[in-house]
Amino acid sequence: MEKHEIAVITVPFPGQGHLNQLLQISALLSSHGLPVYYAAAAIHNRQARARHNGLNVSQIHFLDLPTPPFASPLPDPNSSIKFPTQLQPAWTSSLALREPLAAFLTDAAAKFKRIVVVHDSMMAAAVQDVASIPNAESYALWCISAYSLASYFARDELKTVSSFEEDELPEEIRNLTMLQQEPLKLRSGDLYNTCRLIESPYLDMLEREQAVRNWAIAPILPPPDENQSHKTLEWIDEHEPDSVIYVAFGTTISMSDDEIGELAFGLEQSGVKFLWVLRDADRGDVFDDQIRRARVPEGFEERVKGVGMVERGWAPQPQILAHPAIGGFMSHCGWNSCIESVTTGVAMAAWPMHSDQPRNTELITQVLRVGIAVREWRDRKEVVKAGNIAEVVRKLMTSEEGAEIRRRAKELGADVRRGAQPGGAARAELDSFVDHVTRHRD
Repeated sequence: MEKHEIAVITVPFPGQGHLNQLLQISALLSSHGLPVYYAAAAIHNRQARARHNGLNVSQIHFLDLPTPPFASPLPDPNSSIKFPTQLQPAWTSSLALREPLAAFLTDAAAKFKRIVVVHDSMMAAAVQDVASIPNAESYALWCISAYSLASYFARDELKTVSSFEEDELPEEIRNLTMLQQEPLKLRSGDLYNTCRLIESPYLDMLEREQAVRNWAIAPILPPPDENQSHKTLEWIDEHEPDSVIYVAFGTTISMSDDEIGELAFGLEQSGVKFLWVLRDADRGDVFDDQIRRARVPEGFEERVKGVGMVERGWAPQPQILAHPAIGGFMSHCGWNSCIESVTTGVAMAAWPMHSDQPRNTELITQVLRVGIAVREWRDRKEVVKAGNIAEVVRKLMTSEEGAEIRRRAKELGADVRRGAQPGGAARAELDSFVDHVTRHRD
C-alpha cells in the first residue's frame, strides 16, 4: 500500500490523563508515516496541544468536532470522595460526538482504502458506527494498568483491594461506563500504555478473558529537548543527584486546606529537598480563569527556601522525572504518572486517591517493589498527618530500605527504556501493531 492509503483516527476521552495517552499514541503512529487525525471537541484539542510535554505533534491533524456547551464547575477540595465529579459534564458531552464522528468516518472511508480508529475505551459508544463501514476497524486504548483491569476478572487470584466503593462513583459515571460495554464488543483489538516487562501475566490474562489480541506499546519516550527551559528544571539543576523528591498529584486531585497543611509540614519536617507541584484539579474547561489558589501555611515557603520549591502552574513532569536530581516521586498513582515513573527509574511514595489508583499502588509497591505506600487504602477518609508524611519521605529517600527500593526502580527503568530502543521488545510490539493495521502492502 502507498503511504496515504490508510488513515488513523484517534478518539480521546476528555480528561487530561486520557487526552495525553491518545496524544502519545497519535505521535507514535504519525512517526511511522501514517496520517493521523486526533478527533475531539475543540476545547480538548486545545488542551492536548497546550500540554504535549515535548511530544512531536506537528504531523498530527487535530479535528475539532462540535459538542454541546457543558458546565465547568469548580472541584470540591473538601469532599471526602476524591473522584473528580466536576468533570462529569464534559464527559457526558462526549456522547454527542457520535454523529459528527460517523460523518467524518464515512467521508474518510471514501478516500482511504482502510480506516483505523484508535479510541479510548470510554469512547466506544461514540465510535460504534465504525462497525457499519466495511473498510474500517477499531482498537480500544485502555488508559489504566493491565493489572488494574485484570483484577476485575481475577480479584481472588490477584488478591487486590477494591479500587473504589460503588457508592463513591456517581450514578452518571456508572451509567456512562455501562454505555461502553456493548460497543466495546465491536473492537478488533486492544492497546495498553504499558509493557510486557512489567505486566506480562496480566496482559496474557486479559487476552484470554477478552478474546481479542492486545499490544503493549509503552514506554513512549519524547525526544530530549535540550532547549526546553522551565523554572522547575532550573531549580532542580542546582541540586545533587537523587536528592530531591518530586511531589505531584495529577490533574484530578484537589486537596483540602487541612491536607495541604499537613503535607507542607510533613515535607518540611522530613529535611529532604522537594519540588512540589501544587495545583487544583482540572475543570472541564481548563482555560477558564476562575481557579482556586491552594494556600500553604503562612511562612512555609520562606522557611523552606533553598530546600523546597512550590510550583503552582503546569510543570513538565516527564522531564522532571528524567532529571538526575530526582530520587523519588510522591504521587496519587494515576497510570500516566506510574508508567512515567517506572520508565525513568524513579521510586514512588504512593498515595492513591480514587478509581484505579489503589490497584496501581499495589502493582508499584507489592508486585514490582519500586515504591512504598503513604497510607493504607482503608484509611483513605482520614487526613494523613505531617509526622507520617515525614516518616515516609525519609524512609524512601534516606533509609537503607529506601535505597534498595530506589536501586530496584533504577534497574527496572533501565530495562524498560532498553525495550523502547530499536530491537527492543516494546519497539517490536509497536512495530507489530503498525504492521497489523497496514497489512497487505503492495
